[in-house]
Amino acid sequence: MNISSETNIRYLKGIGEKKAELFNKLGVYTVGDLLTFFPRAYESWISEKSIHSAPLNTKVCIKAVLSSQLVSSRGRGGLLLCRGLATDGPGIMSLLFFNNKYISQSLKEGEEYLFYGVLKLNDYGTPEMISPKVVKAEGNEYMHPVYPQTGSLNSTQIRNAVKTALDSLGASLPDLLPAELIKKYRLEGFYDALMKIHFPKNEEDILKARRRLIFEELLSLQLGILSTRTDASSASGKRIKTDYTKQFLSGLPFSLTSAQSRSISECVADMQRAEPMRRLIQGDVGSGKTAVAAALMYNCARNGFQSVLMAPTEVLANQHLKTFRRFFDNTGISVDILTGSMGAKAKREAKARLKNGETDILIGTHAVITDDVEYSSLGLVVTDEQHRFGVCQRARLREKGENPHVLVMSATPIPRTLSLIIYGDLDISILDEKPAGRRCVKTYAVDTGYRERIYNFIKKQADMGRQAYIVCPLATESEDGDENPFEEKSRLSAEEYIKQLSTDVFAGYTTGLLHGKMKPKEKDAVMKSFSDGEIQILFCTVVVEVGIDVPNATVMVIENAECFGLSQLHQLRGRTGRGSEQSYCILISDSKSEHAAQRLRIMCATNDGFKIADEDLKMRGPGDFFGNRQSGLPNLKLADLMSDTKILYAARTEALEIIKNDPQFSLSENKMLKVQFSKLFTDIS
Repeated sequence: MNISSETNIRYLKGIGEKKAELFNKLGVYTVGDLLTFFPRAYESWISEKSIHSAPLNTKVCIKAVLSSQLVSSRGRGGLLLCRGLATDGPGIMSLLFFNNKYISQSLKEGEEYLFYGVLKLNDYGTPEMISPKVVKAEGNEYMHPVYPQTGSLNSTQIRNAVKTALDSLGASLPDLLPAELIKKYRLEGFYDALMKIHFPKNEEDILKARRRLIFEELLSLQLGILSTRTDASSASGKRIKTDYTKQFLSGLPFSLTSAQSRSISECVADMQRAEPMRRLIQGDVGSGKTAVAAALMYNCARNGFQSVLMAPTEVLANQHLKTFRRFFDNTGISVDILTGSMGAKAKREAKARLKNGETDILIGTHAVITDDVEYSSLGLVVTDEQHRFGVCQRARLREKGENPHVLVMSATPIPRTLSLIIYGDLDISILDEKPAGRRCVKTYAVDTGYRERIYNFIKKQADMGRQAYIVCPLATESEDGDENPFEEKSRLSAEEYIKQLSTDVFAGYTTGLLHGKMKPKEKDAVMKSFSDGEIQILFCTVVVEVGIDVPNATVMVIENAECFGLSQLHQLRGRTGRGSEQSYCILISDSKSEHAAQRLRIMCATNDGFKIADEDLKMRGPGDFFGNRQSGLPNLKLADLMSDTKILYAARTEALEIIKNDPQFSLSENKMLKVQFSKLFTDIS
């Protein structure tokens, strides 16, 4: 049978159905999957140290001759012991094997072996290895790969299967990378890279193989992301002919920061080009993203185009409605709203105004992109807090108009390297300044012994007419199964917590409950009550992370703070500090974990979201940066965004060049690349 990359793994020589089932558990279904099932680590079986010079109490490889045949005996409880000696000339090493009845037959006196294990001194002061791995010295002095394993399937069996596959396919394996790129970056060929990553002779082989394979992985990823942008960029968007930014700014009661002005200029320049804008405005909480969006919407309206802003919640949509109507008061620009909770008549009328062009700016939730919503001349689509939406969702959103300009606003600061992965289809503008008058939130990390003082502080703030959030990691007690939410080390639930405190500690104060298990209408009602000042103390879960702007809220208490990631803690903290009064964030934790303590120290040390994001990426890695895995993107097998940044930037540069010169991937050298990145994104759609 002819073997190809698409061949089922069970048909590879030496596999069969039972072993194939074990490979399937590891995510290996085809021969191609096997070739890209990379080692998770390596054992260096390169003997660089003598018995005398080898470090003790660490794994080493010693090349030595078995100087005496192994002798078997029985220890306590019938334990089989096999003892012997090995020498490298000047030094002698004792060997001890437990319950290995075949080892005395396998090793022959006078032959040279590689012994891999931990070298220790025995009771007699002699160097000794206990139950080392052993292979014949000749031909085996190289780096041995260690693979993820399952059941009886071990690294040796996996390595043998990879060898069989590579021998069967040979150097005929197609190379996805164009020869020009391989030469430009001095990369290994695909076959050579696979040989070196699975069967390296030394660490240099591993580095060369990884560099080649990581470049290919990141190039494919960037091509897949950027191609969604190219799909919509061939036709002109609603091109802005006249820049009305100065006119808009003259009507504002405040001055913009230089970061806001720079971002508006970048966006307007995009909107004046032939192809539509695709841009991310990335700014920390309170950095003024809304004013930037308003300036662009003003430009669109004055140039005869409509704009739409999509918010994640109805409360936030209504909040934006008030803000934009204030921005556009006395300008003649009409602002309307469309949400799911509106009555049928109100929806019909809003849709009619939109369709006939009476509405210049539409604010709403997902209702703004339903099938029956028609725009007369949609020029700009703005999505707010859409950091959980992947590239595929953004591509679908663009289909609402004829290639409208797209602006994505995110209050989650993201390290540059991660931005290229998550927002690779977008240009990026960064708001790295806060408007004048914004105060930093004072942050403190304490244990549960401070609860009474915290409660008194909340009541004092409430007596002064201010409001507070108390965030718990759980919505209900049933999520944790812990009967007593106040027991040390238990995780608090918002539902049980409010029951305990609202009739006791906070009797006489208005309290509210908000969590993700509530129905949307219930959540919106509670958030509106808090926003209107009717609720003084809001007990909630992370549902407020992407929430409402309540300038009057000055206290954020986060229970079991060790349960949250750094970026999530920062987002929660950002619900306060939105008014002129000093705000406070209090992180409560009894955790003894140094990792948790480090996170809390970082939170207390800085209010800079970008610094926090960098630390979060270092501590948690990109996979769980947002708490949930970013949808719409494939997983990375080899690339590490913290250490492979140079390769990432090079891959992005080449991806942009390839798409610029061959947008349809019609050239022969680019066809395989299209197959590869199409497969990547097909697998996750």
